[in-house]
Parts: sequence; C-alpha cells; structure tokens
Amino acid sequence: MTERDSTTQRGRIRVTGFDASVIEEREGFDWEAGESNVARGRWERAWKRFKTNRTALIGLAIIAVMAFFAMFARPITVAGIPIQPISLAPYDPGASNFGAVLESPSLAHPFGTDWAGKDIFSRIVYGGRFSLSIGFIAVSLALSVGVPLGSIAGYYGGIIDEIIMRIVDILYSFPFLVLAIALIAVLGQGFWKLILALVLVVWIGYARIIRGEILSVKENEYVLAARALGARDRSIIFRHIVPNAIAPVIVQATLGVGTIVLSAAALGFLGLGLEPGTSEWGSMLSQGRDSLIQGNWWVTVFPGLAIFLFVLSINLVGDGIRDAIDPQGDLGEGRR
Repeated sequence: MTERDSTTQRGRIRVTGFDASVIEEREGFDWEAGESNVARGRWERAWKRFKTNRTALIGLAIIAVMAFFAMFARPITVAGIPIQPISLAPYDPGASNFGAVLESPSLAHPFGTDWAGKDIFSRIVYGGRFSLSIGFIAVSLALSVGVPLGSIAGYYGGIIDEIIMRIVDILYSFPFLVLAIALIAVLGQGFWKLILALVLVVWIGYARIIRGEILSVKENEYVLAARALGARDRSIIFRHIVPNAIAPVIVQATLGVGTIVLSAAALGFLGLGLEPGTSEWGSMLSQGRDSLIQGNWWVTVFPGLAIFLFVLSINLVGDGIRDAIDPQGDLGEGRR
C-alpha cells in the first residue's frame, strides 16, 4: 500500500456484520420462521431439567399408566366400527351379578364387588375414562377461553380490560363449587354439561394470570420493535407476548387438572355430576356410602385411592414443570 492510499484510508471506520449472507448463517435466529431460537432453547433446557426430576417422572408414569388402562378398559366403537377392540377390564363395568353381592377383595374380584355385584376394579378402570377426560378436556377448553380474553385485556387495557376483568371479579365473588352447582342446576346433568359448567368457572383463573404476565411483558423492547415494524396486534399478542408469558399458565393448568377431577368427584358425590349409575369415581363414592357404614370398606376405599393417586401424580408433575421453567434455573445454568 502506498503512502497516499494509507492517508486516504486513515480515520475511516469499517463496519462489518451487515452482510445478509453472514447474518443468515448466525446461530440463534431463524429468518424463515421469523423468530428467535432463544425461546426454543429455553424450552429445551426446561425439558432437560424436567427429565432430571424423579418425582415428576414418577407422577407422569402413573398418569400414563392410568390413562392407558382407561383407554383400553373396554372396546371403543364409533358408528358400529370398532376403533379399539382391546378389553383390559375383566368384567363389564355396568353388568350386575346379584350372586356376588358385596364380596370382599379376592382373586376373582381384586377390588371386591359393590351392592349390585358389579366388579369394582372394572368400574374403576373404566371410570378413568370419565374422570381423566373431564379433567383434561375442561382445562383445555378453559385455556382456550381464558388465555385469549386475558391476553386481550392485558394488551389493550382501557375499557376492554375493565369489561373483561369486572366479569372475572364478579365470577370470583362466588365460591367455586357453589357456582358450579348453580350452573349444573341450570344446564342439567350430563358429561358435556358438566364440562361446560366447570369451564365457565375455571377460565377466570387463567385469564387473570395471563393478564398479569402480559402487563409486564408488553413493555419489553422486542414488543416495541414489533410495533415499530408495523406488525399486527394479533401477531404481536400471540407470536411475541403470549409465548413469553405462558409459563405460569402452564403450571396452573397442570395443577388445575387435579382440581377439576376433585371438583367433578365432589359433584358426583353430591349426585350432581354424571347420570346415576355411571362408573365415574365420585359417583362410585356416592353409591358406596351406605355400604361403608355397613363395614364394606372396599366399596369406597378403592375409588378414593384412585382419585388420590391421580391428583397426587398431577401435583408432582405440576411441581416438576414449575421447577423446570423457573427462570432462576436458566440463571443457574448460565453461571455454571
């Protein structure tokens, strides 16, 4: 380089790193997806931490086993076509056998029989279809109602926030079971009517949680940048804000499955759940009250243990998820 060239280049600043081909090769940003890989990495680290939590894995295994037995308890047919032909229940859960009334647990009947001679083990295994499906379906529907409404209230604020949150406050003023009983009295008994009544009660909790998270998340720089770039409000809410505010809602929803199952069992025990004679666990407890007074403990103990075991497992999984997605875990890993 000549002296003249070095003189002309002196004092000039060369800025690098803005070449599109170079930027696309950088890790941490997916230009085709249009979103950062940081969030994806956070969930991957959360999954790794969850897999190291033995109690959470035990709870998840118990839930999986109960769901497996419930699914394959009796054959499933749709429009006369067998979808699932396997039957793990040794007896028909609805078949009465008055020659084997109130038999204690034995090899023929591991959990004994009830006042109508129905095999309690078969009824518990088959009844898991009702209890587990009520819990998971009700929570899923409640999330589909509460998360959008809470997100809209937290993002827009103003009169929209006032209307939605005043509805939440009104519903919160009623005790949980009292409001559910009132709704069932209006809607009537039945599987989907029970789920609808529970959804109308449960969604308010998820709406309040997600609203509180969004109030803090929406002030972050990446949200302001998305607005400056002209992104639509729907895209900002559901692609940028909700994914970063959903973690507490996931924890609450996981724990809420157990709460829903307990509530459905309580309503069934009061005779307000599913139709009489259904092998739902709460209804089984209600039907076995008189037998328990007579000393036939197995009629109510085993359905109660099924509820206890499922709710305990859900709580273990919920605690594991809460520990896995705890932001302090990311900070701890960063320090290490």
